[in-house]
Parts: sequence; structure tokens; C-alpha cells
Amino acid sequence: MAVNGGTSDGLGSGVERVLGVGATLGEGPLWLDDALWFVDIKQHKVHRFDPATGDHRTWTAPAQVGWVQPMADGGMLAGLQTGLHRFDPADGSFTHLHAVEPDAPGNRLNDSTVDAAGRLWFGSMDDGESTASGLIYRADADGVAPVVDGIVITNGPAVSPDGTTLYHCDTLAGTIHACTIGDDGSLRDTRVFAAVDVATQGYPDGPIVDAEGHVWVSFYGGWCVRRYAPDGTQVAEVRLPVSNVTKIAIGGADGRTAYVTTASKGLSDEDRARQPLAGDVFTFDAGVAGQPAYEITSSAFRPLDA
Repeated sequence: MAVNGGTSDGLGSGVERVLGVGATLGEGPLWLDDALWFVDIKQHKVHRFDPATGDHRTWTAPAQVGWVQPMADGGMLAGLQTGLHRFDPADGSFTHLHAVEPDAPGNRLNDSTVDAAGRLWFGSMDDGESTASGLIYRADADGVAPVVDGIVITNGPAVSPDGTTLYHCDTLAGTIHACTIGDDGSLRDTRVFAAVDVATQGYPDGPIVDAEGHVWVSFYGGWCVRRYAPDGTQVAEVRLPVSNVTKIAIGGADGRTAYVTTASKGLSDEDRARQPLAGDVFTFDAGVAGQPAYEITSSAFRPLDA
């Protein structure tokens, strides 16, 4: 169904609802093998949707699930509140690999990406959204190591096409950061890439980087997705018919279609009445290609307590 939205600058045209799921906290969209994968964190659900056929499958995770990513040796890796798990869609099983933060039971894993080298980057956050206990981790052949700390709600990371820049959001602060990635995977030269007034523009949620190196950030409470040039200048805004926009993935048959997850979490009964599509999945023409979904390679990932 067509809905109000889009921009007047040639990007983000034709916003439509593509799947009605009413997610409490839809997140982590990933275009992989001709289908969209995403999660509903609060309902412990992993979703797979094939827009071409309409096929929609769901699996129930044993804890809050923030994301899934493909593994080169088969199956997927899932980030749960209880740590990293191997997820097998064939039988729906979740096998525990690594307890990321065993001493922080109030934290959960929240967002992730895989770079072209097969390294996994992911964040944690305070599930109560008040304590600065969130960290960002790199998982590679040396194990799982924190690389950023002191954030209440982490979102991202996302990596530039050339693999030299990592972006992540400090959501409550309204700040999007950029960091230079060293050859060894270390981060340096952390700087503010862009910042917004959360009271008027919403909270920066999940970021991605498209094939041109532009950063797309969804805004929780902001009714939109914004696109930023590599210098941090906002160059486009795509309006959605729901306020809590969480993240996009770019893929589809043409490689240029955006799929948007949203959330109903935090909405009042009046808000829900005004936003009957909250928590559904939307689509629009991104006008640009995305990056491929890279696989976590066994040589670049070693869980510590498998």
C-alpha cells in the first residue's frame, strides 16, 4: 500500500508498506540471498521476508535478539542478550558460542555489521536505557574485544565501502561519530560526524553506508531516514508515516530498494491510534545501491568460550 512519505530531491520516492508485522521493536534489517532478514528485539523474533513471493517466516530466539549476520561456514550468527549464538534457520536452533557481557545482565546486544574482511562489529546497551554501560565490540581472529565504551544506547556500527571509516551513533546524545579503522582493526581519530537536536529531530538509530559512501541514519521519534554525505552534510530526508524509524537495508531485485524497520515501543494508546502502521516494514526507492552483506569468515572470528 502506498503511504505518505518520500522526498522531492529524487531520493526516497514511493514510500510503501511492504509487510505488516506490528513489531514492538523492529531492527537489524539485512538484505541477503534475495530476502530481507530482520528482528523484533522485544518479541524475541527473527524474520525472513521474500518480497518477490510474499513468503514470510519467523523463528523464536531464547532471549532478546538484536541482529543476525551470515557466516561463511554456514548458518548465521545471532546477537542475543545472553551473547553470541549460532542460528540455524533449517531447524530454528540457537547454539551458544560466547557470553559477551556475563557481568552486565542488564545489558543486551543491539546492532551490528560485518566488514569486507569478514570481521564482526557490534554494540551493547543498557536495556533500561539509562546507564552508560554500552560498548562497541570487534570480533575477529584475536577474539571479542571492546573498542568504544561509555554509551547508553549504541547503534551501528557501519563501515565505509573502502573499509577505512566506522560510524556509530550515541543515540541519546543525538551524535553520530566517525572513527578511522587501522589495518589491525583498531580505531583512532574519533570525531563527531553529525549531530542533531533530539527534541526536534528525533534520536539517531541504526546507520548504514551505501555504495557511494553516504551514511543513512534512521531517526527514532523523528519520522524519517536521513542521508549524509561523507563530509557529514545532510543531503536527503525520507519521511515515513510512523514516528519510530529504526534502520534500513538496501537491496531488492534492483539492488537499490530500501527496506525500513520500525517500532511501536514507547507509543501511547493515542499514538498507536494515529500510527496504525507502527512496527511494520516499509520500502522506498533509495536511488543508490547498497553494499553487499558480507559473511563472517571463520579465519576472522574466534569466539572465546565456544
